[in-house]
Amino acid sequence: MTRTEFIKQVDSMAKPVRAEFNLTQEKMALLMGLSKKTLVEIEKGRSSLGWTGTVTLCTLFADSQILQNAFGGELSDMLRALAFQGLPRSPRPTMGGHVWWKDVRQKNGWRIQQNIVSLHYRILDKNDGRVISSFDRDEIDAFWKMYCK
Repeated sequence: MTRTEFIKQVDSMAKPVRAEFNLTQEKMALLMGLSKKTLVEIEKGRSSLGWTGTVTLCTLFADSQILQNAFGGELSDMLRALAFQGLPRSPRPTMGGHVWWKDVRQKNGWRIQQNIVSLHYRILDKNDGRVISSFDRDEIDAFWKMYCK
Protein backbone atom coordinates (compact mmCIF):
# COMPACT_ATOMS: atom_id res chain seq x y z
CA MET A 1 0.00 0.00 0.00
CA THR A 2 1.27 3.46 -0.85
CA ARG A 3 0.69 6.68 1.06
CA THR A 4 -1.68 7.81 -1.69
CA GLU A 5 -3.75 4.62 -1.42
CA PHE A 6 -3.81 4.88 2.37
CA ILE A 7 -4.89 8.53 2.27
CA LYS A 8 -7.68 7.71 -0.19
CA GLN A 9 -8.98 4.92 2.07
CA VAL A 10 -8.90 7.13 5.16
CA ASP A 11 -10.63 9.95 3.23
CA SER A 12 -13.53 7.58 2.58
CA MET A 13 -13.73 6.75 6.29
CA ALA A 14 -13.85 10.29 7.66
CA LYS A 15 -17.65 10.41 7.78
CA PRO A 16 -18.14 6.90 9.24
CA VAL A 17 -15.51 7.62 11.91
CA ARG A 18 -17.24 10.92 12.73
CA ALA A 19 -20.53 9.03 13.08
CA GLU A 20 -18.88 6.33 15.20
CA PHE A 21 -17.82 9.00 17.70
CA ASN A 22 -21.17 10.80 17.42
CA LEU A 23 -19.57 14.09 16.38
CA THR A 24 -21.02 16.91 14.36
CA GLN A 25 -19.08 18.19 11.38
CA GLU A 26 -18.32 21.35 13.37
CA LYS A 27 -16.89 19.41 16.32
CA MET A 28 -14.81 17.01 14.22
CA ALA A 29 -13.46 19.87 12.10
CA LEU A 30 -12.48 21.71 15.28
CA LEU A 31 -10.77 18.62 16.71
CA MET A 32 -8.80 18.10 13.49
CA GLY A 33 -7.91 21.75 12.91
CA LEU A 34 -9.98 22.00 9.73
CA SER A 35 -12.76 24.27 8.64
CA LYS A 36 -16.22 22.73 8.51
CA LYS A 37 -16.28 23.53 4.78
CA THR A 38 -13.08 21.51 4.22
CA LEU A 39 -14.45 18.55 6.18
CA VAL A 40 -17.68 18.65 4.17
CA GLU A 41 -15.66 18.59 0.93
CA ILE A 42 -13.63 15.61 2.20
CA GLU A 43 -16.76 13.72 3.23
CA LYS A 44 -18.27 14.35 -0.23
CA GLY A 45 -15.11 13.08 -1.93
CA ARG A 46 -14.29 16.45 -3.47
CA SER A 47 -11.18 17.04 -1.37
CA SER A 48 -8.62 15.01 0.56
CA LEU A 49 -7.19 15.00 4.05
CA GLY A 50 -3.71 14.73 2.60
CA TRP A 51 -0.94 13.08 4.57
CA THR A 52 -1.03 15.45 7.57
CA GLY A 53 -4.81 15.25 7.91
CA THR A 54 -4.72 11.47 7.55
CA VAL A 55 -2.13 11.17 10.32
CA THR A 56 -4.22 13.52 12.47
CA LEU A 57 -7.43 11.55 11.97
CA CYS A 58 -5.70 8.21 12.60
CA THR A 59 -4.01 9.55 15.73
CA LEU A 60 -7.03 11.28 17.26
CA PHE A 61 -9.34 8.38 16.51
CA ALA A 62 -6.85 5.54 17.02
CA ASP A 63 -9.40 3.53 18.98
CA SER A 64 -11.94 3.65 16.13
CA GLN A 65 -13.26 0.17 15.39
CA ILE A 66 -13.90 1.26 11.81
CA LEU A 67 -10.24 2.18 11.28
CA GLN A 68 -8.88 -0.81 13.20
CA ASN A 69 -11.03 -3.27 11.27
CA ALA A 70 -10.15 -1.68 7.94
CA PHE A 71 -6.39 -1.74 8.53
CA GLY A 72 -5.81 -4.66 10.87
CA GLY A 73 -5.46 -3.25 14.36
CA GLU A 74 -3.53 -0.34 15.73
CA LEU A 75 -2.66 2.18 13.03
CA SER A 76 0.52 3.60 14.52
CA ASP A 77 2.60 0.76 13.11
CA MET A 78 1.13 1.24 9.66
CA LEU A 79 1.65 5.02 9.81
CA ARG A 80 5.30 4.46 10.73
CA ALA A 81 5.72 2.00 7.87
CA LEU A 82 4.47 4.62 5.42
CA ALA A 83 6.27 7.57 7.02
CA PHE A 84 9.69 6.02 7.64
CA GLN A 85 10.18 3.82 4.62
CA GLY A 86 13.73 2.53 4.57
CA LEU A 87 14.75 3.89 7.97
CA PRO A 88 15.28 1.36 10.79
CA ARG A 89 13.93 2.43 14.15
CA SER A 90 14.70 1.35 17.69
CA PRO A 91 12.65 -1.62 18.94
CA ARG A 92 9.24 -0.77 20.36
CA PRO A 93 7.45 -3.39 22.43
CA THR A 94 4.47 -5.17 20.88
CA MET A 95 2.11 -7.85 22.11
CA GLY A 96 3.77 -10.30 19.72
CA GLY A 97 1.15 -10.22 16.99
CA HIS A 98 -1.36 -12.69 18.32
CA VAL A 99 -4.42 -11.19 16.61
CA TRP A 100 -3.71 -9.32 13.39
CA TRP A 101 -0.41 -10.90 12.38
CA LYS A 102 0.92 -14.12 10.85
CA ASP A 103 4.52 -15.25 11.12
CA VAL A 104 6.32 -15.37 7.78
CA ARG A 105 9.81 -16.36 8.95
CA GLN A 106 11.51 -17.12 12.27
CA LYS A 107 15.15 -17.46 13.23
CA ASN A 108 16.85 -17.37 16.63
CA GLY A 109 13.80 -15.74 18.24
CA TRP A 110 13.45 -13.05 15.56
CA ARG A 111 10.32 -13.01 13.39
CA ILE A 112 9.06 -11.48 10.20
CA GLN A 113 5.31 -10.97 10.47
CA GLN A 114 2.71 -9.81 7.98
CA ASN A 115 -0.50 -8.03 8.95
CA ILE A 116 -3.43 -10.12 7.73
CA VAL A 117 -5.50 -7.07 6.75
CA SER A 118 -3.16 -4.35 5.48
CA LEU A 119 -0.47 -6.86 4.36
CA HIS A 120 2.44 -4.73 5.61
CA TYR A 121 5.41 -6.42 7.23
CA ARG A 122 7.38 -5.96 10.41
CA ILE A 123 10.35 -7.58 12.11
CA LEU A 124 10.12 -8.40 15.81
CA ASP A 125 13.20 -9.04 17.92
CA LYS A 126 13.55 -11.75 20.58
CA ASN A 127 11.55 -9.64 23.04
CA ASP A 128 8.71 -8.88 20.58
CA GLY A 129 10.12 -5.40 19.99
CA ARG A 130 9.19 -3.93 16.62
CA VAL A 131 12.45 -3.18 14.79
CA ILE A 132 11.19 -2.13 11.37
CA SER A 133 7.89 -1.95 9.49
CA SER A 134 7.39 -1.68 5.74
CA PHE A 135 5.11 -2.57 2.87
CA ASP A 136 8.20 -3.45 0.85
CA ARG A 137 9.07 -7.14 1.35
CA ASP A 138 12.47 -6.60 -0.32
CA GLU A 139 13.30 -3.95 2.30
CA ILE A 140 12.26 -6.34 5.09
CA ASP A 141 14.31 -9.19 3.58
CA ALA A 142 17.37 -6.95 3.20
CA PHE A 143 17.10 -5.83 6.83
CA TRP A 144 16.62 -9.46 7.90
CA LYS A 145 19.77 -10.60 6.06
CA MET A 146 21.78 -7.75 7.54
CA TYR A 147 20.69 -7.90 11.20
CA CYS A 148 18.90 -11.16 11.99
CA LYS A 149 21.73 -13.68 11.85
